[in-house]
Amino acid sequence: MAWQVDTLFFYLMAVSAFFTLLIFVAVVYLALKYRRRVGNEQAQHVKTNYKLEVAWTVIPFLLTLVMFGWGAQLFVSANRPPAGAMEIYVMGKQWMWKIQHPSGRKEINELHVPRGRPVLLNMTSQDVIHDFGLPDFRIKKDVIPGTYTYEWFTATEDGEYYIFCDQYCGALHSEMVGKVVVMEPQDYAAWAAGAAADESPVRAGERLFTVYGCSSCHGQRAPTLAGVYMSKVELEGGGSVVADEQYLRESIVDPSAKFVKGFGPWRGQNMPTFKGQLSDEQIYQLIAYIKSLQSAQSGTTVQPVPENHGVKIERRVPGVQSDVNYPAPGSNQ
Repeated sequence: MAWQVDTLFFYLMAVSAFFTLLIFVAVVYLALKYRRRVGNEQAQHVKTNYKLEVAWTVIPFLLTLVMFGWGAQLFVSANRPPAGAMEIYVMGKQWMWKIQHPSGRKEINELHVPRGRPVLLNMTSQDVIHDFGLPDFRIKKDVIPGTYTYEWFTATEDGEYYIFCDQYCGALHSEMVGKVVVMEPQDYAAWAAGAAADESPVRAGERLFTVYGCSSCHGQRAPTLAGVYMSKVELEGGGSVVADEQYLRESIVDPSAKFVKGFGPWRGQNMPTFKGQLSDEQIYQLIAYIKSLQSAQSGTTVQPVPENHGVKIERRVPGVQSDVNYPAPGSNQ
């Protein structure tokens, strides 16, 4: 991607330099040729040259059309990661980058990646707006609290490359610097296996799914989550939405924002909000677990609960009384 961005940049610079020089030469030439002279005080009438008018309109239009098409193609490519890209979770926090690999291994201000493999960065912020900038790879993207943003790259040369925060984020903004370490695939595999990894996001999400009582409802009285990721979800009141990471996050922190068709708001049986109860990292872990259910097979059909069914849904949520005793988060029970 970097060489493609550079090629477009050099094209823009070449076109700009050519027309700057052309206009400069034309101005000097015309100023000398038609300067005021003694005995030539009255300018001659110049007839309109339609061919010249068309030329200096059409040629710049075509050149700018190339700029637009080329830039649009690069923009689309930069926002469409290839299939099979290795997804890595990135969290911006004053003033550091917290990174977690699919295996669970965590890093701070360092990102180890294998050469030649596409890497997709799934990013969010814990506090203020940051910007994950990789100037050597010609990419940067704002990292925003409460949502996910993405960028991807494929490293083609081994080495170390700077990570900068390209959005002012407070007093130590200039010190929010890290590095990407590009390694040979076999070296990366050895590095990944060289230390005990933390709990993987999927495994941690599965634990949270049980601890917070999600399994007592979803797939029984609430919509099943097996295969829901990136599926089309019909909503109450009409319309639909694609169940991507943003939708899943919203459903966790603000479940009343969108109701699945057939599972509308009924008399105190709504899903409680987990806003303020789960950290951004825990929300990501839950989403990672839900995404892992993509290929799960469900042998039963979940039926919506009628409005007058009168079923009381019990689940353990911090601060909410419940008749079901789930182990506290972080316990070994």
